[in-house]
Amino acid sequence: MISIENQLELCYLVAAALFIFGIKGLGSPRTAVRGNRLGSIGMLIAVIATVIMIQRDGSGGDSPAQWTWVLIGLGAGALVGAVMAKRVEMTGMPEMVALLNGFGGAASALVGLSELLRLGPQVLIWDQAGAGSDYHLWRTVLVVAVGASSLIGWLTLTGSVVAMLKLAGKWKWNLAFGGVNFIKGGLLLLAVVSSGMLLQDPTQMLWIGLLTGSSALLGVIFVAPIGGADMPVVISFLNSLSGLAATATGFVVGNNALIISGALVGAAGLILTAIMCKAMNRSFLDVMFKAYGASSAGASGDGEKRSARGYDADEAALAFDGARLVIVVPGYGMAVSQAQHAVRELAEELESKGTDVRYAIHPVAGRMPGHMNVLLAEANVSYDKLFELDDINSAFSECDVALIVGANDTINPAAHTDPGGPLGGMPILDVEKARTTIIVKRSLSPGYAGVDNDLFYRTSTMMLFGDGKKKIVELLGAVKEL
Repeated sequence: MISIENQLELCYLVAAALFIFGIKGLGSPRTAVRGNRLGSIGMLIAVIATVIMIQRDGSGGDSPAQWTWVLIGLGAGALVGAVMAKRVEMTGMPEMVALLNGFGGAASALVGLSELLRLGPQVLIWDQAGAGSDYHLWRTVLVVAVGASSLIGWLTLTGSVVAMLKLAGKWKWNLAFGGVNFIKGGLLLLAVVSSGMLLQDPTQMLWIGLLTGSSALLGVIFVAPIGGADMPVVISFLNSLSGLAATATGFVVGNNALIISGALVGAAGLILTAIMCKAMNRSFLDVMFKAYGASSAGASGDGEKRSARGYDADEAALAFDGARLVIVVPGYGMAVSQAQHAVRELAEELESKGTDVRYAIHPVAGRMPGHMNVLLAEANVSYDKLFELDDINSAFSECDVALIVGANDTINPAAHTDPGGPLGGMPILDVEKARTTIIVKRSLSPGYAGVDNDLFYRTSTMMLFGDGKKKIVELLGAVKEL
């Protein structure tokens, strides 16, 4: 008969398998919901197995009060998570993802430090007892793992909070100044040195404080200079860091499920970060250390003042008359105005008239990876109509109408015409090749990268100024009357 210990380890193996299949499912919009459920079930199994294991080995204590606090923590966390997931608007999803990344990092750091404080006095006693080589190896692994979980965890927390504030438009400080990378290097060195000093005395609060403070400040200095179209990459990287912090904490507490799950999240986040950097035609180091997109909004390069003609919905609707192919390009403005349902209704109306309607999804559209896919899935747009940049770009030359709803940087020709600018070299959706381009936007303000868009002023472009949802509804009404 299999022992209870082996059964619990088998539960960890099942949880790890569910994590793997869950991440695999997240690779496609069609299977993303199922993947999310598999990952959630895996985490539930891992938590239950861990609680049983702690109870069996007695490390959780026999006091009912201690288990009361455990249950309170589980219940409070589940309640807060459920409320956040239920109440968050789709426009606030990137901010919530960034914040949850930070919570994961902070949890790992707190667990690592609490274990160090718990074992620290024993470490000093064992030192005096003349412990052998096995002890010194264990001690080194413990302190290094605690240092890694603290450094990565606190960096992830503060960096994620800054990312959340930047996405919400509440971060007003531009820290992209000369020498900022030297400050980052100094803070990193201080954190590493503090970790090393803990090897000598794990109970020394001075080094624990320096490790925590320098790591937290490093997170702020690290993320604050980054902006523009780079923000989805930052969120992806912070997600990876939260996983790595969990892995380090897994070594601290000796939990295989935590090691495996953290490694999976870390690896998946790093792969996604690499994919998004490739989509932007930039190296990871450029994104993280050259502060692209941190220029002030409204910058237009040469400062030339131009005007674009605004059209009403009735005029723009004429462009759809007899159109064979219409490509919809969603952007963050669609999320802000909650226009995804109206866009889907407009597409269905056009399809009823015999028009082929497709959706072009840029890898960094919105404020987090897959943001547009999530919005369109919420509006029940068929996955078969969603096309990635590489699959759709060649179709714009045959497109009768390209309808842009709130996108800017991802369609800006400056990526081709200004190689040295913030968007230089970034692959964009070639909407300029369409016969007619209709852009729904509140104003002529530049995108998040602060670069003026020449597309606004071209003769083939029709600008519909105003709230995205309102303008799409007006456009839908005008199309119905054609």
